[in-house]
Amino acid sequence: QVQLVESGGGLVQAGESLRLSCAASGVWFSIGAMGWYRQAPGKQRELVAAITRDSTTNYVDSVKGRFTISRDNAKNTVYLQMNSLKPEDTAVYYCNARILIPPSMNDFWGQGTQVTVSS
Repeated sequence: QVQLVESGGGLVQAGESLRLSCAASGVWFSIGAMGWYRQAPGKQRELVAAITRDSTTNYVDSVKGRFTISRDNAKNTVYLQMNSLKPEDTAVYYCNARILIPPSMNDFWGQGTQVTVSS
């Protein structure tokens, strides 16, 4: 049984910062790429940032220069540091991890954490 537990969401004003965390627990062979997605009301879920096991990162254009994704492989945890937040960043943020449980790679999701940015 694999679980991803997120924390760190909340209500902030525009220009402020938040840090999201997502810790994986359970039994697996290895964790591959991890990422953060978000879904705003009435919109499709979108990839915000992703990081490979060797810490190669990519970001959606709208957060480049403001958000930083990182991971601690020893703690099976991925982070999203969000600076200079804007009202358009308001969404439910979901953690994702690709985890190898032989014989297959599987996608797991966190429960979501609300981020609300007021203007």
